[in-house]
Amino acid sequence: MSNQETVVSALERRIDMSVPLAEIDKDVDARLKKMARTVKMPGFRPGKVPFRMVAQTYGPQARSEAIGAAVERVLGEQIRALNVRVAGYPNIEPKEAAGSEALEFTAVFEVYPDVVIADVSGQEVERPQLEVTDAEVDKTLDVLRKQRTTFVQAERAAQDGDRVVVDFTGRKDGVEFEGGKATDFAFVIGGGQMLKDFETATLGLSAGESKTFDMTFPADYHAANLAGQTVQFDVAVKKVEAPQLPEVDAEFAKSLGIADGDVTKMREEVKANLEREVKRRIQAKIKERVMNVLIETHPIEVPKALVAQESQTLAENAKRDFEARGMQTKDLPIDASWFGEQAARRVKLGLIMSELVKSKELFAKPEQIRATIEDFAASYEDPSEVVGWYYSQPQRLAQAEALVIEDNVVEWVVSNAKTTDKAISFDELMGNAA
Repeated sequence: MSNQETVVSALERRIDMSVPLAEIDKDVDARLKKMARTVKMPGFRPGKVPFRMVAQTYGPQARSEAIGAAVERVLGEQIRALNVRVAGYPNIEPKEAAGSEALEFTAVFEVYPDVVIADVSGQEVERPQLEVTDAEVDKTLDVLRKQRTTFVQAERAAQDGDRVVVDFTGRKDGVEFEGGKATDFAFVIGGGQMLKDFETATLGLSAGESKTFDMTFPADYHAANLAGQTVQFDVAVKKVEAPQLPEVDAEFAKSLGIADGDVTKMREEVKANLEREVKRRIQAKIKERVMNVLIETHPIEVPKALVAQESQTLAENAKRDFEARGMQTKDLPIDASWFGEQAARRVKLGLIMSELVKSKELFAKPEQIRATIEDFAASYEDPSEVVGWYYSQPQRLAQAEALVIEDNVVEWVVSNAKTTDKAISFDELMGNAA
């Protein structure tokens, strides 16, 4: 047998190989003899079928298996001799060799890139800083109160934030259009349920009052027949209701899970939850910057095979996510190529982080995994039950281990890069900044 390696590109390799046909014929004969000991055919007892009949019936199958085994063996030997890590699956291509005494084929495959950990000391990593105070607790309680808003009837004109109940009819060129009419329709002024111009038209109207006004639909309105069109609405207000927020009292505390209604205890729990969320969001921002640093400082080429596999995984995850939301995905075309850029980034980070963990010994320690799981569990009613749930299955534990390893990588980069602390506002961190 003869073998020859060709470097096609930085990561792609091609190996030309051959296996003597005599070796394959010998293997075919051995496989058929083994089959003959147990094969069953009508009119013969097991093991008594003439070898000629066994060869005639099962010869093609035995030859296919023998060729597959020979190719796999020779390719494996050559890959081990080259001392490379194959990425994905080799593409086996038979070669034309008429009259040859050997089976010749070509194996084309990609190898993993060599990753050399770069110096990150010149890179800058910003660490957001935010202390949770009573002001942040009050803001959070205001949000929780608004989520529990009730409405009471108001004997006055409608104001921003009120809920109004109306009848309305819309006409285009004097003709009612589909979807432009409703009875006893309720919406909150300023809540975004209706177009802003429609909401504005109801301001200042009291129960029992009506109004006719013109309104132009946005150019990008979802109904093509109305997009950019000017129509006329008749609206009659039937009820005006003012918002009423719950008081921060024992009943409110109980609605948040404080059994005895202790308001002080409620504030302490809200603050503890906020501190965990603030910590999580700050870590996420630092992690995002660290991952960008790793990408910027390690300009490596990644195997196309791994990117294709990752793209397919992301597509399948997207499909499952749609299904979990109740969407039918049977006829929904989700193309793996849509995720190519994201997949390439994930593969690149995976290769860099794998080498970083190995070279800098950033493996997850049992105590780190335990601490991470206990931190997850702290916000639940029965933390011990959540901890047990993680430790009951290796797959769940592996997820926590992966998070710890990521944290170790982040910590290593932060400790070796130029870091600066920068104050960040609560609204900005929570994504509420204007």
